[in-house]
This record gives sequence, structure tokens and C-alpha cells, in this order.
Amino acid sequence: MCSSISKSPIKPRLIPTKLRETLSSKLSVPRENIYTIPNILTFSRLIATPIIGYLIIHNHHLYAFYLFAYAGFSDLLDGWIARKWKLQTVVGSVVDPMADKVLMTTLVGCLAVNGALPLPLAILILGRDASLAVAAIYYRYASLPSPKTLARYWDFSLPSAEVHPTTVSKLNTFLQLGLIGATMCVGLMNDPAAISSAAGGLLDSIKDSLGGQEGVRSVIMQLQAAVASTTIWSGLSYTWTKDAVKILGPDEALKRKQGFLGRMIVAGSFGAVLVLTAWLALRDRRKTEAEEEGKGKDIEERR
Repeated sequence: MCSSISKSPIKPRLIPTKLRETLSSKLSVPRENIYTIPNILTFSRLIATPIIGYLIIHNHHLYAFYLFAYAGFSDLLDGWIARKWKLQTVVGSVVDPMADKVLMTTLVGCLAVNGALPLPLAILILGRDASLAVAAIYYRYASLPSPKTLARYWDFSLPSAEVHPTTVSKLNTFLQLGLIGATMCVGLMNDPAAISSAAGGLLDSIKDSLGGQEGVRSVIMQLQAAVASTTIWSGLSYTWTKDAVKILGPDEALKRKQGFLGRMIVAGSFGAVLVLTAWLALRDRRKTEAEEEGKGKDIEERR
């Protein structure tokens, strides 16, 4: 019996080979190609963003405007290419809106640092975005089915809530873009490099058509007022619009509770932003009035 067992053929490599093939098929994860033209354009926009901010702060408005125009054009181009040649990727769906938000935040912050945008308005714009971001963090965690792990939290293949921007929010985004573009154009009108460039004649024509420096200032102030109004309206709209965030799941009572808490988070955080903005605006107004009063006294003393 022992001799028959010893003579039976043994294939020592058969089991490891099969095990290796099984593990390879189970553990292999399909990876999408992220090195596409749309993704490259999106990442180039991210790279250009801090450069634009640096140029704005250091008053290189012409070169900042060139890069800003490139960022806007690339944003349109990458989406068109992705749809035209079916090059949409999961990475692109996440990074593209993130790049837009990073660009807007950087522009608002740097224009405020440079004095081109009033600080209260910049705080209002950035504060609204921060309030919505805090609420989004809550909505994602609260509506995520159990188990609530960090890996599942960032796994966007597990949808738990849908966000539907309000109409006034879309209008506010449009006005913000218009204000930023117009403010950068004002910087061009005061940039010697831009004035001496081929676009110098066009800039002078625009300034003259608006009534000179005072006309340009009036247009910018009206845009600032429109952006401030729609930003306040937009932020508050997320506190009473129940359909702005749709929580997925079968438990209607739980969804109503989660939706209410999320809206209260927006109300509390954005309310604090409004108080801070009002205080800054009042402080700046008093400072301006004091400076004008001081100038008036100096004129009277000279007389």
C-alpha cells in the first residue's frame, strides 16, 4: 500500500498555481485611465490658480487676466471634449468642480487682499460657501447607510443625498463671475503693461463709454451690491428650501429630521457670517466717515 502511494504522481506546483490565478482574478481591480486630455486641462487649471493669485496680489493684472481667461476657456473645453469623445472619468467628475471652487475662492480672497474687493463682501461670499460645506459634511455623514466608516464616507459610489442648487444660487454664481471679471478688468485699466499693450485702446474705449473713472466705479459698486444681495438670498434659501437637498432612504421621518438639522446648521453658521459681515461693513463705514470728516477739517483750517 505504501509503495502504491509512493508511486502515485504528485504535482507540487498545481495547487499554488491555481491559488495564484484565483487570487489574481479576485484581487485585480479595474482602473480607469486618468491621463486624458480633459483631466490634464482640469489639473492645469488647478496649477494655474495659485499663480493667478500671486499675480493679482503683486499687481501683475495683465498676466493674471491671461491666466484667468485660460482657466475659463479650459473649463469649457475639457467638458466639451469629455462629452464629445466619451472621456468622462470618476476623477474628473470630482476634480473639475473642485478646481472651479478653488479658483473662485482664490480669486475672491486675493482680490480682497489686494483691496480690489471690499473685505465684508469677500467674507460674505466665502462664508456662504463655508456654511454650505459644513452642512454638506453633515448631510453626507447623517444620510450614509450603516456602517459609517471613513472609507464608505468617501466612497461616492454609495449615494446618500442629492443636492439641487436653488435658482438664486445659479444667479449668484453668474453674478460672482461677472463681478470678478469686471474687477480684474478695472485692474487692467490701471496696469501700465495692459495700457501699453494691444488691448490698451479697447480698455480706454470701455472706460470712456462708461463715463470715465467714476462711471467704472459706479458699475463695479452696482455689481457688488447685486452680488451681496444674491449671496445673502442664496445662503438663506438653503435654510427654508426643503428640496435643495434630497436625502435618499426609505425612512421618511428620519429624512425629515436630518433635513431639518442640516438646514439649521446652515442657518446657524451663515447667521454668524452675516453678523461678522455687518460688523465689518459698519466698521469700514465709520472709518470712511472719519477720514472724510478729517479731510473737511483740514480744508477749513487752510482757509
